[in-house]
Amino acid sequence: MGLADLHIHSIHSFDGTSSIPAILKYTADHTNLDVIAITDHNSMEGVSQAIDLAPSYNLQVIPGCEISSADGHVLGLFLHKRVPAGLSFLQTLQLIGEQGGLAIAAHPEAKGASSLSFENICKACKHPFASQVLVGIEIFNGGLIYAHSNFSAIAQSNKLPLAQIGSSDAHIISMIGQGASYFPGKTIEDLKIALKLRQTYVATYGNYGGYKVIASYLPQFFIRMMGWTAWNDHPNRPIRYRRISQLQPRPENQISRLLHQMIMP
Repeated sequence: MGLADLHIHSIHSFDGTSSIPAILKYTADHTNLDVIAITDHNSMEGVSQAIDLAPSYNLQVIPGCEISSADGHVLGLFLHKRVPAGLSFLQTLQLIGEQGGLAIAAHPEAKGASSLSFENICKACKHPFASQVLVGIEIFNGGLIYAHSNFSAIAQSNKLPLAQIGSSDAHIISMIGQGASYFPGKTIEDLKIALKLRQTYVATYGNYGGYKVIASYLPQFFIRMMGWTAWNDHPNRPIRYRRISQLQPRPENQISRLLHQMIMP
């Protein structure tokens, strides 16, 4: 069986704290994951770097994105280009499907997060095209502040014809793998088949939940706001901190964007 974490954020998300190389290094050294997906908020800026570097860390990377649809967050996987934010859930699924991608409903009806309702998920499952694209539902999210939302997702998912997914929603590297999914095989292609056949199995290695999420995240977020990030320059070398301004590719205007969101009403 292979093991995948399909919900990981880097500094290419406005609230991510780690560079792509640091994510790969931590995953290789501290988890048993075979496959990861880089799913930054409405961005695919770090995907190419992750795919290029992954073989050096003996990992496989799925190109993905966490898309802010008008109805809630959607994980788009196996994408070739970014899907615009702000479209309806069905429109978002349409654009994901047109490029051969698959979708997972992220943290459904989770308190404190922009999430899809089970009503919208059920409608998509009955839609002729959308039902071929929406293949999974995240029933365990290791990074939720209100972790009890996972129990609701588990209960509702049993009524839906969707693969059950566990993932970390990691915004700091120490959370990677806190939730994951087993699948038959070991490769990205094996995982894609497993998702279509609804043959994934949730693996939980912990749940930060509540104050643990906040206590773990805030120090790393502060470091990021100061212009630094976790970084790695070689699989055999340790993770260190480096100025974001020195990275290539560099996250474009992410810090200024976040500051703007914090200051403006």
